[in-house]
Amino acid sequence: MLVDLDPQGNASTGLGIKRAGIRKSTYDVIFDDASVAETVQPTKVPGLFVLPSSIHLSGAEIELVGIENREYRLQKALRVPLPYDYVIIDCPPSLSLLTLNALVASDAVVVPLQCEFFALEGLSHLAKTIERVNKSFNPRLEIHGIALTMFDRRNNLSDQVADDVRNYFGDKVYKTIIPRNVRLSEAPSYGLPAIVYDMKCPGAKAYISLASEILKREKRILNAQTTAQTTEAAQVA
Repeated sequence: MLVDLDPQGNASTGLGIKRAGIRKSTYDVIFDDASVAETVQPTKVPGLFVLPSSIHLSGAEIELVGIENREYRLQKALRVPLPYDYVIIDCPPSLSLLTLNALVASDAVVVPLQCEFFALEGLSHLAKTIERVNKSFNPRLEIHGIALTMFDRRNNLSDQVADDVRNYFGDKVYKTIIPRNVRLSEAPSYGLPAIVYDMKCPGAKAYISLASEILKREKRILNAQTTAQTTEAAQVA
């Protein structure tokens, strides 16, 4: 299930959800006016569901300020039995209370990084925020990985940004790089993910490779955690 927490709602419209047809949204879920089950909608992709965004989220920032336990609203809504293998939260492009709610509700963060200088500067702020959230609100939270996107091989700056990120974050940076691709830009206007719109384009192939890499890394992390828990239990015994 994809949770669209961005007031712009690009994740929802990119999956074919029309704003005019949205009756309940993540706004209603956060403020206890609807449950996840009442709000979630199917998409054109089999097995993929979306908790859609709405324009009401634009005012949520102000409304959350005076609410008790405001950082835990989304976590509370999602900590119920859900029939999904993964819950993916699409955040606003700013470090707001909505983003904080997403970080508190999550186990790990996948950071898409545009290969440009200012994006690199923002990454350092995000890393510090994740560290603070880990210490104060959510000890499970960690950076799962950093995905380099909108990579332009004709631009030396893209190579420089990629090198700088890999030098600083090391193995946290995924090996797969998402290139600039016209077909990727076209897909949202048709309400389709790129892998459905044109599965054979370079951008779609790169995202399929990235998904595979994320799943393999997830498996390694889970195996390591299981081994550590087993060792700890044996030592206690």
